[in-house]
Amino acid sequence: MAIAGKGRSAGIAGAALLALALGAAAVERPRICVVLSGGGARGAAHIGVLKVLEEYRVPVDCIAGTSMGALVGAAYATGTTIPEMEKVVAAISTELLFRDKPPRRELSVRRKEEDQLNLVGPEIGIRNGEAFLQKGVVSGVQLETVLRQLSKARGYRRFDELPIPFRAVATDLVTGRAVVFGDGDLASVMRASMSVPGVIAPTEIGDMLLVDGGLTNNLPVDIAREMRADVVIAVNLGTPLLPRKQLGSVVGVTGQVIFILTEQNVRASIATLTPKDVLIEPELGDFSFGDFDHLPQTIPIGEAAARKVVGFLTRLSVPAAEYAALRARQLAAIPADRRPIDEIRFEAMQTVNSAVAATYLSTKAGAPIDQDLLDRDIRRLYGTGDYEHIGYRIVDEPGKRVLVIEAVEKSWGPNYLRFGVGLATDFQSDANFNVRASYRRTWLNSLGAEWRNEVQLGRTNSLLSELYQPLTLGGLIFIAPRVELARQPTDVYDGNRRLARIDVTYGRASFDVGSQLASVGEARVGLARGFGDAKLSIGSADFGQDLRRVRQGAYTARLFVDQLDSASFPRTGYDGEAQLFASRPGLGAQDKYTKWFAGADAAHSFGDHTFVAGGLVGGRHGSDPLPTYDLFSWGGFLRGSGYRAGGLIGDHIQFGRLLYYQKLARQTLLEGVYAGVSVEAGKVGGSPVPGSPTGWIKSGSIYFGIDTLLGPLYLGYGQASGSQRSFYFYLGRPY
Repeated sequence: MAIAGKGRSAGIAGAALLALALGAAAVERPRICVVLSGGGARGAAHIGVLKVLEEYRVPVDCIAGTSMGALVGAAYATGTTIPEMEKVVAAISTELLFRDKPPRRELSVRRKEEDQLNLVGPEIGIRNGEAFLQKGVVSGVQLETVLRQLSKARGYRRFDELPIPFRAVATDLVTGRAVVFGDGDLASVMRASMSVPGVIAPTEIGDMLLVDGGLTNNLPVDIAREMRADVVIAVNLGTPLLPRKQLGSVVGVTGQVIFILTEQNVRASIATLTPKDVLIEPELGDFSFGDFDHLPQTIPIGEAAARKVVGFLTRLSVPAAEYAALRARQLAAIPADRRPIDEIRFEAMQTVNSAVAATYLSTKAGAPIDQDLLDRDIRRLYGTGDYEHIGYRIVDEPGKRVLVIEAVEKSWGPNYLRFGVGLATDFQSDANFNVRASYRRTWLNSLGAEWRNEVQLGRTNSLLSELYQPLTLGGLIFIAPRVELARQPTDVYDGNRRLARIDVTYGRASFDVGSQLASVGEARVGLARGFGDAKLSIGSADFGQDLRRVRQGAYTARLFVDQLDSASFPRTGYDGEAQLFASRPGLGAQDKYTKWFAGADAAHSFGDHTFVAGGLVGGRHGSDPLPTYDLFSWGGFLRGSGYRAGGLIGDHIQFGRLLYYQKLARQTLLEGVYAGVSVEAGKVGGSPVPGSPTGWIKSGSIYFGIDTLLGPLYLGYGQASGSQRSFYFYLGRPY
């Protein structure tokens, strides 16, 4: 047995002995199988080993892998070249692999709107009065998207029919036994093989609940024997144990137990190697199991380890012409399966109506599978927020081919509780601090009715309850009755000097009819009835003369679109909103007026540099004035920087801005650290405050922003014409 790494013997040497072991008299060369172990981020070292095998023309007739070894092995087995793998690995990061959400543009509109609430922390499931948490830190759907890029054989495959026969190992969490995959959707199988318990949610395939194969067979030499290997080249990345100082937490202890179990089964596998086999052990030292941000650094380490046994590898080498012919066959493009799908079927679900889920699919029966289209369908389905995992398989039944969608509903659903927090201050007036809670009950009926309740406490106290009831499959048409009650203070300023504070309380019941514009946006029209009550709490009585309790009744309309890639630090895309509130005495209102506004932002990036252009216009329609209690309030960070938040009020507004920010640093699973500037210009007219500016106000700001576990955090300084200036601190989206 040839061994490299960790100071071990080079094994049995001598051409005569090896020739005897391999059967030198045989006409056919030995069947060589490469076995790649798991090892998390250390697994990129496998690429370096494969590079050396190619250099010395060592034929690879089959591959067996576990966890990260299954990932690299599947890529190589499907014809991905070493340079292609190096390119993909160089682009991989922890954020890319483990950020749980699909691209934001593919989220449903209702999930995008939750971004405005700055909800943080885990989603807590509520069922039968009990609270449940998800099974892993991430679901693995985004991970599967990356895995599909590594494999050149998309969709369901029999692994013996790949350019290089392949096997992957996972562990059944129910039985505790190793599961060996010889067919399936490669991305799902790879993900199952590397689903580290507690980090990535288990993968459900059939009736199995699968986690990382390293728990049971991290170096699957026995699987290579079952694949008729005459010679095994085993690559063991090692599972270094954590030092005592890192065992002071549940996470540390759990990780250590996993490492111990893994190392034990690896030692058992190594013990089965024979003198004709080759063991390669890259010296990865303290390179972390979870350091996916520096994968390329391990590739040369794998190369160096393989070169330590080059004497054994050269004896397995074949002539150049024979090797070139073999690799040409293995690198030949895998033909896409162009047979049409006769039926699309969802596996049985407990709450979600499969007929509704089917409306999210652009893939149709009667045509061959377009893999890119199907991948988008899967992400779009996942973006509804109803599933913890979505996969698929192809089933050949008598007379038809069936695409089976394996949509696994959230085990902690279907009712969800989340919390949020917001903080804002300009370091001159009172801080604005709010805490929020959102409770959603989903799938109240077969059309997907959802009951959403939100409560906020702090500077602004509010309560909202809305029933969203689709009238058609997929929500093309819906109705939404809603009630809301809120109390919030509104400050009146002269420049940056507060003149008065008005407490505004309103209660409203409304009924909307609307349409979901796919994942792009939503349009609504409706009727609203309620009351408004404005009272002076601070300031001269002169400011309270027009304040009173009034009845409200109005026609309402709203158009909302959102195609930004991020709600906090958008780098591409656009969003926009337009609203109309037409107060009419015929609907019970005391005041007749029509208030409207429309605004939009668009983002575009060049590398780490981003520009966001946006603007807003609003006013009244007709000759009826806006009442004091429903004027526009403007000013504050990025909304007339230099002024206090709400420092400008009036009955019409025009505003435009250009933001520029640069990403200064990247973060694991978060959006990064930014520095930015803004250039702004706006005009607020019709103010009841004597001496308020009436012309265009030029302003700007400089700021730093960082994504945190509690939401985006901003620290900025703004200055406007007229010597208005302010510092700002925000936790939560400022605009």
